[in-house]
Amino acid sequence: MSQDNLIKLECTVCKRDNYHTFKNVRKLKNRLELKKYCKHCKKSVLHKESK
Repeated sequence: MSQDNLIKLECTVCKRDNYHTFKNVRKLKNRLELKKYCKHCKKSVLHKESK
């Protein structure tokens, strides 16, 4: 996979970049939002795609 598809997921509570993942740009046009565990907040919160 190319680096163009690599995205960062940022916690909506503490605003830290916790996860890196790949995204299919052809299929997903909108920003990705996933509920994942944040080790800084110590709970599962919404993570949004950041630039």
